[in-house]
Amino acid sequence: MKTRKILLIDDERDFGILMKNFFSQKNCEVYHAQTLAEGMKILEQEKPDVIFLDNNLPDGLGWGKTEYILVNYPLSQLNLISAYHVPKTSASSFRILEKPLVLEEINKMFE
Repeated sequence: MKTRKILLIDDERDFGILMKNFFSQKNCEVYHAQTLAEGMKILEQEKPDVIFLDNNLPDGLGWGKTEYILVNYPLSQLNLISAYHVPKTSASSFRILEKPLVLEEINKMFE
């Protein structure tokens, strides 16, 4: 089975550690960026299979990068995460997950 590459772009350090531990148990390579700029650099270098992108980051809104990611990385599964309400549109080609995330829900994505 191919090892999945996971990119988490979220400025919360503890959340990053939790997610890294969770995905490492599933034999995934996990990359964690705490800024949008750092995350976009890792995205370009690693081309992850799954992306968890926080909407509110210190250097910008994740929502503003969704179209770029969908167009340039169509094979990556994009998940926008936010502690605040994000409007769901019928044109959305990605999941919108609300914080706090429930690990059981994320686990279902990998079954």
